[in-house]
Amino acid sequence: MNMSHRKPTLKTLAAILAPLLLILLAPIATTSTTSASPTAAPISALAFRDAMRKLWEDHITWTRLYIVSAVAGLPNTEATTQRLLQNQVDIGNAIKPYYGDAAGDQLTTLLKDHILGAAALLTAAKAGDTAGVQAASDKWYANANDIAAFLSNANPKNWPLSALQADMKTHLDQTLTEAVDHLKGNYTADIADYEMVHEHILMMADTLSDGIIAQFPDQFGGTPAGPGPVVGMPTTGGAQSGAFTPLLLELTALALALVLAGWWLVRRKTVR
Repeated sequence: MNMSHRKPTLKTLAAILAPLLLILLAPIATTSTTSASPTAAPISALAFRDAMRKLWEDHITWTRLYIVSAVAGLPNTEATTQRLLQNQVDIGNAIKPYYGDAAGDQLTTLLKDHILGAAALLTAAKAGDTAGVQAASDKWYANANDIAAFLSNANPKNWPLSALQADMKTHLDQTLTEAVDHLKGNYTADIADYEMVHEHILMMADTLSDGIIAQFPDQFGGTPAGPGPVVGMPTTGGAQSGAFTPLLLELTALALALVLAGWWLVRRKTVR
């Protein structure tokens, strides 16, 4: 047959390889462009900021009420403690639609340790246990760094680690000052301390909400930033993005093209 003596041309190879590559790369392309989409119903950025502020205002409000009750030994201390701990669950639940259930639960665990650490520090201070105060303080501040690292790992572009560490340290410093002044009966200073705690926590709440809005703009009426992995934190729904980058796709396609081209040439030589 005369056809058996034809040399394969570039055009012929392309015509054969193109559909084969499309078929072979379809699953890979789907994996690379399918990101883990947030499961939250889209809301306005303002509504989300307000909701985040409410959660963190609850955080400092119930912390203050705990300080007052624990120092005075009031019978509502346990009930206040449970309400304060529930706030940490609420904050963890608030990020689940964006970062997944496991991430939300982990944040809740870290925040509960934050609250229990503060309680241990207050208990030691009330008892005049200097060594206990130091041990509880060290553990409390270490936990604050863990919280900062956890959040920064989720959204490093909008939540730089150093900034979050500084914010968390300020929050602890202010809360500690508030508790000590209340414990000493410096009530005028104690009230002024709480005002500072309040202002700072609103700033922190806005930092967190703004970071989520920037990371998931399509959930808040903005232009989607496109698929991409959420660094370091579990996500919900869909295939995990980032498994195949565009460069890896190109290299994969090139490798397949070379293999198929080699097969074609060997095939032609065999036919001859």
